[in-house]
Amino acid sequence: MTQKFKVKNPSLASQGMLQIEWASKHMPVLSQIKKRFCKEKPLAGLNLAACLHVTKETGVLMEALLAGGAKIALCGSNPLSTQDDVAAALATVGVQVYAWRGQSTEEYYWCVEKTLDSKPVITLDDGADLVGTLHSKRKEELQKVKGGTEETTTGVQRLRAMEKNGALKYPIIAVNDAYTKYLFDNRYGTGQSTIDGIIRATNILLAGKKFVVCGYGWCGRGIAMRAQGMGANVIVTETNPLRALEAVMTGFHVTTLDKAAAEGDIFVTATGNTRVIRKKHMQKMKDGAVLANSGHFNVEISIKDLEELAASKRKLRPNLEEYTLKDKRKLYLLAEGRLVNLAAAEGHPSEVMDMSFANQALCVEHLAKKEKMPPKVYEVPPAIDVAVAKLKLDAMQIKIDELTSEQRKYLAAWEMGTT
Repeated sequence: MTQKFKVKNPSLASQGMLQIEWASKHMPVLSQIKKRFCKEKPLAGLNLAACLHVTKETGVLMEALLAGGAKIALCGSNPLSTQDDVAAALATVGVQVYAWRGQSTEEYYWCVEKTLDSKPVITLDDGADLVGTLHSKRKEELQKVKGGTEETTTGVQRLRAMEKNGALKYPIIAVNDAYTKYLFDNRYGTGQSTIDGIIRATNILLAGKKFVVCGYGWCGRGIAMRAQGMGANVIVTETNPLRALEAVMTGFHVTTLDKAAAEGDIFVTATGNTRVIRKKHMQKMKDGAVLANSGHFNVEISIKDLEELAASKRKLRPNLEEYTLKDKRKLYLLAEGRLVNLAAAEGHPSEVMDMSFANQALCVEHLAKKEKMPPKVYEVPPAIDVAVAKLKLDAMQIKIDELTSEQRKYLAAWEMGTT
């Protein structure tokens, strides 16, 4: 049977395989899981549908799932994040890939639909567009789906909203909420890759700049930390009092976005919300301000408002558009307001995606082995989280202490106090 796929350029496959090989060398946890999957075949015959950023790291995950016996259909989870050489490579190893960089919205959802044509038993999502399409346009297929996983904060938010409204029809494991995911991927991965994307798109010096981070969740924490490390003067804006207080105690200047708008040189959104930076903020910004988004969807910076304020625009270099406003000020938008770390750079380093995708692989195995669970959003089983951490430490050749029997007994008891 001829392999079904649609990628930009199949001739890029050999280059894509080299990229996957390079990532694999830096993903020892997932490589160990792949070896076990190859022997045990825990996913034999299962149809998996995945909507993920098609990067070299995702390629390593796909190889692990294939080794476990799965049949996979894959589409990209963002129109600008697909690495075309990786997509071409995956098409040659048996994955039904529907992904290329620079898709229109219509093409993006066409790829989602083609991926769902595989009649999946388990879904892997990053942003919940796959799950959302299943629940809105292909409801008749929901009965056959045993479960799914969700990779990102934004997707988990959407899924919890579905659960609250009684709309969710099958169980989803919130991979994003595993300790070995958000403490590392969201913080260190997003922090480094966002700075990488901004620098690649602009090549500006960050030292001495006023760098505004909108949102101080785990992604925002990482971005603020890395921007500070590059010498930027970091300003944090927040709506959550606890997170705002934490940012203050970490040493960042915290204020409202209304006030920060007039001060900032660089603005990065990482909130998971809509219209964070909008017309009233843009009207206050200084000439030359740079706008970037690191949240999953391109809704955090209001492009509509920017277009309305602009008298003209032009593309200066890849992923950098100059908007000249009617009052002659110029604002610079990176990567069309999409994920700057994936659109203008290569996304998270392989070492951190090793843990995130190890969680994905083990959660898929967990779903495959269990009877179908009630439809709700589930935490990653603690045993999986701990197993991933142990494997990562082993790969780094780091040893840790173990509790003695006396210590375990002490922690389990209540009678002993001050002696």
